[in-house]
Amino acid sequence: MSESFTQDGAGEADDLDRLWTPHRMAYIKGENKPADASSGECPFCRIPTLEDAEGLVVHRGEATFVVLNLYPYTPGHVMVCPYRHVADYPDLDAAETAEVAAFTKTAMRTIKRVSGAHGFNIGMNQGSVAGAGIAAHLHQHVVPRWGGDQNFMPIIGRTRTLPQLLTDTRDLLAKAWGD
Repeated sequence: MSESFTQDGAGEADDLDRLWTPHRMAYIKGENKPADASSGECPFCRIPTLEDAEGLVVHRGEATFVVLNLYPYTPGHVMVCPYRHVADYPDLDAAETAEVAAFTKTAMRTIKRVSGAHGFNIGMNQGSVAGAGIAAHLHQHVVPRWGGDQNFMPIIGRTRTLPQLLTDTRDLLAKAWGD
């Protein structure tokens, strides 16, 4: 940073670089949050009605689909969702349970192949008290991880770094799905 840099009216200069992520404000404000728990308000019920690229759908199956997380923790963060509007894991039928498991495995293989992920966080947040942003429609998170991938950024900088546009990530994963 230059010695002559000033921030007139913006406070004291602190020698920190800024990584602006204005797209996160929609998440913070809850702009895409359903107004209620009905399927008519549910983004996971709406997404399958869209074209794959528009809805960020990576792959569709008989009972479930795989979609990029609109607010990802890391690049390639996908969710495996049943088409049926169901909240609790025990309420999935046998076909949904089998496809969630199979697509989770395929997502891991595909992401690892195209991006060299070193590991994964896999899980479901069941209920809003458990951290589910959309508790009314079950979804399994598949979050790729790399050694040092987020380092200090989310903890100190309160920022996540994503090196690729979501549409480019969706195209990459959709083309490689099941290879």
